[in-house]
Amino acid sequence: MRFPTRSSSGCPGSGICPTSSPEPPSTRPSRRSSTACPWSLTVADRRYAVISGASSGIGAATAVRLADDGWDVTIGARREDRLREVAARSGARAFALDVTDPASADPFCDRIDDCALLVLSAGGALGLDAIAEADEDDWQQMWQVNVMGSLRLIQRLLPKLVQSGSGHIILLGSIAGRQPYVGGGGYNAVKFAVRAMRDVLRLELLGQPVRVTEIAPGMVKTPFSEVRFKGDRARAAAVYQGVDALLPEDIAECIAWVASRPPHVAIEQLVVQPLQQADARTVHGPDE
Repeated sequence: MRFPTRSSSGCPGSGICPTSSPEPPSTRPSRRSSTACPWSLTVADRRYAVISGASSGIGAATAVRLADDGWDVTIGARREDRLREVAARSGARAFALDVTDPASADPFCDRIDDCALLVLSAGGALGLDAIAEADEDDWQQMWQVNVMGSLRLIQRLLPKLVQSGSGHIILLGSIAGRQPYVGGGGYNAVKFAVRAMRDVLRLELLGQPVRVTEIAPGMVKTPFSEVRFKGDRARAAAVYQGVDALLPEDIAECIAWVASRPPHVAIEQLVVQPLQQADARTVHGPDE
């Protein structure tokens, strides 16, 4: 399914999908200029970005930020209604995408003509059980989304990244890929795998015009915890209680900055945590 795209006349951001229930705007100031169209670039100068997991959270914020910075953005995610909202806010092209399903990943990638930046934002955690009581289905789903989903898009879009002459793969990792913690076994495992994927890609692509970066955030206030606790909003809200957590826009800004470095500058990993967080399980809360 393809959603409406930019208008062919005027600023391409004007041909966006209408929506009756947009996400509430961030309290952070927007960098979007009200007087200049960021797409006033020649076709030869345009930079093409593809973002997975872009229906909410970091992926959605990254779509808006990269569009602000002049990138020609294509986004994909499973939740098509939310994807329409992000397309409306960013002017991005939007296509349904389930990274766990090759039958969805194939047609999505077939629609991509050019790609200089691939942001692999689809991911997430399920459960907080000890390994002895872990749910195998949860582990399988985490592996499919975080690892196999990234593999599928990298394999299918790598030729276009090389062809761009200055390609860049940005994987969304986590501090959970650096610091194991009790109850995090499944999520630790997949994020350690993402970290390993970044290291191996860096070796395998040496000599090719493609950079590889892992962004490893700490606590970011997104739907992450609600998904992890399978819709338990009270439990999810308690995770961020009294903590000035990062916002999706903070990580989107990091992604935009990394992507804007000169082609010879390869930032392999960027770890970003809120000031109140020391590691994956050490947070200075309101009672401390």
